[in-house]
Amino acid sequence: MAGYYARKLAAESLRQCYEIAPPRVQQYLEAEAEFIVNRLVGDAFVLDLGCGFGRTMSDFARAAALVVGVDTSPRSLRLAQELLRPLPNCLLARVDASRLSFKDGSFDVVVCIQNGLSAFHADRNKVVGEAVRVMRPGGTAYFSTYSDSFWEHRLQWFELQAAAGLIGPLDRERTRDGVIVCADGFEANTIRPAEFRALLTPFDVTLEVVEVGESSIFCVLAKPIA
Repeated sequence: MAGYYARKLAAESLRQCYEIAPPRVQQYLEAEAEFIVNRLVGDAFVLDLGCGFGRTMSDFARAAALVVGVDTSPRSLRLAQELLRPLPNCLLARVDASRLSFKDGSFDVVVCIQNGLSAFHADRNKVVGEAVRVMRPGGTAYFSTYSDSFWEHRLQWFELQAAAGLIGPLDRERTRDGVIVCADGFEANTIRPAEFRALLTPFDVTLEVVEVGESSIFCVLAKPIA
């Protein structure tokens, strides 16, 4: 499944997913980005996990000193490079979120939004562990998932993507309870706060759970200052 975003949902196809999003989904996407932007400080170094074509990086760049976006899709990264060329404080790298190639404590903020922890289809413990590792003491990580109250809007959006041929037809029998399954093997889950708390057991971090825009649940990690 990780290869789905490298082969099919990549670059212009991925961009189209967002272009066809209905107004309520656009509102959700904007609310997620603004939630983070409003918490950034001007000298922050930000790491954007699963940056795709750089959709949110320009938002973060207007409020931070440096934004590094990582993704595993060369096609998406090429498009991101083109779109972000005017922004000198944006950098891109082909890196797996579960095996980050950065030194310990390299970033003030780590961002993994729009249900990225599920979408990566990687070892969740490793992704969270790597995010904590590269955070500086006093740093913050933002992981978001979908609110249960947003289910109908989320389902509508995926139906539009399927109708446009961007993903496979939805498997109606298996699509329910926060899980979307397509006939071509695509699957999108929901990670609820209780599951996220369980992932944090090995790590010395504090957790704040915040609902944003009646559409997202943010799990905000703070790394204590030693």
